[in-house]
Amino acid sequence: MSRASSTSSRCGGNLTDPQKSKPLRYAIVSDIHSNLEALNAVIAQIDAQRADALLCLGDIVGYGPSPNECCDVLRERDVVAIAGNHDEAAVRAAAADRFNPLAREAIDWTRTQLTPQNREFLAGLPRERRVDGFCMVHGAPVRHFDYIMDVTDAQHAFGRTAEALTFIGHSHVAEVYYQDPAGRTYQQRLLHGGRINVVPEFRYIINVGSVGQPRDRNPQASFALYDVAAQTVEVRRVAYDIERVRERMALAALPELLSERLVSGW
Repeated sequence: MSRASSTSSRCGGNLTDPQKSKPLRYAIVSDIHSNLEALNAVIAQIDAQRADALLCLGDIVGYGPSPNECCDVLRERDVVAIAGNHDEAAVRAAAADRFNPLAREAIDWTRTQLTPQNREFLAGLPRERRVDGFCMVHGAPVRHFDYIMDVTDAQHAFGRTAEALTFIGHSHVAEVYYQDPAGRTYQQRLLHGGRINVVPEFRYIINVGSVGQPRDRNPQASFALYDVAAQTVEVRRVAYDIERVRERMALAALPELLSERLVSGW
């Protein structure tokens, strides 16, 4: 597959301001899914690593028992965020039409819980942003809620964008797809974390995994640190109190299967 042509899409919502000093290290999270315990564990790691800015790739809510608390944490930290499909469904019921029954039950409950402030916050999130030369989308470039699950999906996604570096979530699987100058695309899973050296001649689509509901058979929360100066991306996994989340889910009468998945990471 050839490199993207000049007519390929570039990510919108450019936040780069040349008058301001740029962050050197970005903490990037995705798919928090109303899991406050997982989010707090990740935030503690982010603080320990002294990240300069916090980015979120969507699905702040859905599935879990703490939608307002998770929104509040992100808002207090001036997060730069985009919308996931669950965020849109939380403020617009029709957006949940294609959800499976368990996801729909959870998002219907979430919709009844959100404060007006957090409803406004979620409703105002764009579907993509460009920050400091890289792109943020929830699922895939251009087709924002498509899944990238294998090399074929990644090849199609690379063909729709001219971006050299794109961060995604959505599948809840931490991994990287990279394309060499000849257009060959490769996949590497990051189930236990790992470091990626960003090479200028290559293009990358990096899935940072899920904070609140991992589905790569590792139940630990996942997030990424992007060091702009070093041109490295490090995916990290963090243990958290899963049983406490399950207790909250039981109290909210959320579907038991969604709770069980937290234990297995699947």
